[in-house]
Amino acid sequence: MTGRSEPPDGAPENPAGGEDEYRSLVFDESFVQAARMQEFSARERMGEHARAVRALPDAQVSVRSGGGSRAAITLVVLIALAFAVAVYIGFRSPYPQPAARRAEPLRTTVVPLAPRGAVPGGSPERLYRAEPVSGFRVGAAGITYPAVERTQNFSDSQITAALATAKDYLVESSLNPDVLSGSVRRPVEHLLDPDQRPQFEQSLSRPADDGTHAATGWLVRFDPERVELADPRIRVQGTLRYEEEAPGALGVVSDHTFTYALRPADGPHRDDDASLFTVRRELHFRFDREDLRLHRLEVRTAHVQAGPQSCSADATGMFRPLLAGERADARGPAATDPYATGRPAAALCGTLQAVSSPTAPTTSPGSPHQGPAADRTSRPRP
Repeated sequence: MTGRSEPPDGAPENPAGGEDEYRSLVFDESFVQAARMQEFSARERMGEHARAVRALPDAQVSVRSGGGSRAAITLVVLIALAFAVAVYIGFRSPYPQPAARRAEPLRTTVVPLAPRGAVPGGSPERLYRAEPVSGFRVGAAGITYPAVERTQNFSDSQITAALATAKDYLVESSLNPDVLSGSVRRPVEHLLDPDQRPQFEQSLSRPADDGTHAATGWLVRFDPERVELADPRIRVQGTLRYEEEAPGALGVVSDHTFTYALRPADGPHRDDDASLFTVRRELHFRFDREDLRLHRLEVRTAHVQAGPQSCSADATGMFRPLLAGERADARGPAATDPYATGRPAAALCGTLQAVSSPTAPTTSPGSPHQGPAADRTSRPRP
């Protein structure tokens, strides 16, 4: 086809007599085929324009990295300090704490009781039927609690805990067969305040009649090579009482009489070779709140009377009972020199009233066997 022709849809809508703006530009087929399409890259399209992000020199990069590390370390340190301050404030009480109180040394008085004649003997059953021992209970059943009523600063449960600890101490130090024979001491020691344990250890290893280091002030102990229990059912009678001694201190006083049936440790045994040995122990215990929590106690004072023994017997390390048929020697207590220097030695001795036989009248008041209430009126005579 030659020549110009109109488009199939007709001529473009131009005003009459007007010329098309692009009519003078005519691209033939050879021109179109010769055209080359090229897509430029992003860098080529940007040309010489400046970069949106500017790279920093290596030195500046390293400096800024080090600054960031130091800032992070500083932040961590500040957080740690803040945490430590918070913990300190949380554990620190706003109220002043009372100064820790150390337990005082135990003060002891041990008094031997000498019989007036020969020590009576018999079978344990017959001896225990005598008055007033026949009314005693057996073992720990003889250590009873008083009625408990709270005090101003101690609750019922705290008072009960103190009484229970005091009873445990009496049971271990007066009724435990292994303690009585001197083979163990730990059951008694672990109930003591740690401040008193060195004194306890010294009293048992190096007993002395100085008022603070008598082993028999802490516990009941016999020479196992000389005597043994003829009946393990030890008779006990006594009382416990308590009182609040200070806002943070609770006192418990025990007053008990322990009666043991003993016999010689060697030789053949007969049914009637037993004799009674009586120990009256008046102990003053003290408890603070830490003691109540840890099931321990402080023994403040111990007043002990024990017989039958000779007045000259050294009963600071262990008791030395006189057995059936034996008599006290004629020597009195150890002499005391008031002109001597150093710590004075105690020189006390008392007289032991005989226990009545099952068929004889009851003994008069003044016998240690009659229990704490009656015996209170009869102190050993020096």
